Amino acid sequence: MKIFVCVKHVPDTAAKITVVESRGFAETCKFIVNPYDEYAVEEAVRMVEQAGAGEVVIVTVGKEAAINTMRSALAIGAHRGILVKTEAQFLDSGLTSQALGKVIEQDGGADLIICGKQSIDSEGMQTPFRLAKILDLPVVSDVVALSVGDGKAVVEREIGGGARQVVEMSTPCVIGATRGLNEPRYPKLPDIMKAKKKEIEQIDIADLGLDQAAPLTEIVNLEAVPERGQARILEGSVRESVEQLVRILKEEEKVL
Repeated sequence: MKIFVCVKHVPDTAAKITVVESRGFAETCKFIVNPYDEYAVEEAVRMVEQAGAGEVVIVTVGKEAAINTMRSALAIGAHRGILVKTEAQFLDSGLTSQALGKVIEQDGGADLIICGKQSIDSEGMQTPFRLAKILDLPVVSDVVALSVGDGKAVVEREIGGGARQVVEMSTPCVIGATRGLNEPRYPKLPDIMKAKKKEIEQIDIADLGLDQAAPLTEIVNLEAVPERGQARILEGSVRESVEQLVRILKEEEKVL
């Protein structure tokens, strides 16, 4: 079984993000594997381990710095990687999906494609569906359980309110992983060292013959989250405290 896992290089949510020129941010912050993609990598590695044969290929679209993130995914147990290089800080899901689909086809196609249900930076939640459309494959997202065999994939997906939906579809297909599918492992030092020697093929996005002239989305403006104000204690009776609160909300915070 040949499984492709689409992994995104994203800023750590705990990192301090500095906005630059209103449409970009300083890339000196820490970057990590998109957390939802970690579930995808873990699931793919487990499937190959249980089968006793197969290959897990990490595919990423991003700058050359994304190689460090790909090494983290390889340390979990993936076998090799393919990086589609671009100098764009933001790439819309339409172009990203085209690039992913192109390299997967060029590499011989997939028995299964797994990715996170969304990225934690743009949170577009479109890439799994766009990729499936490009490759003409069935797709299910928000997957919390997965079994594959006899040319079929049976998945459970969350549909809200604690309910789950069971879906059966033919393979190859695209799976959007979410929290609950598994518990990603922490790579041990020997695995990290082995990952440094694993192959990562680099392909320039310009060599894929994609139309990059008209992105479907663009960044108009980025704003840093305002610093939280200090807590204030309202003193007096309940009535006096409520009156103070209403005045603050109206006159200072201007939310009423």
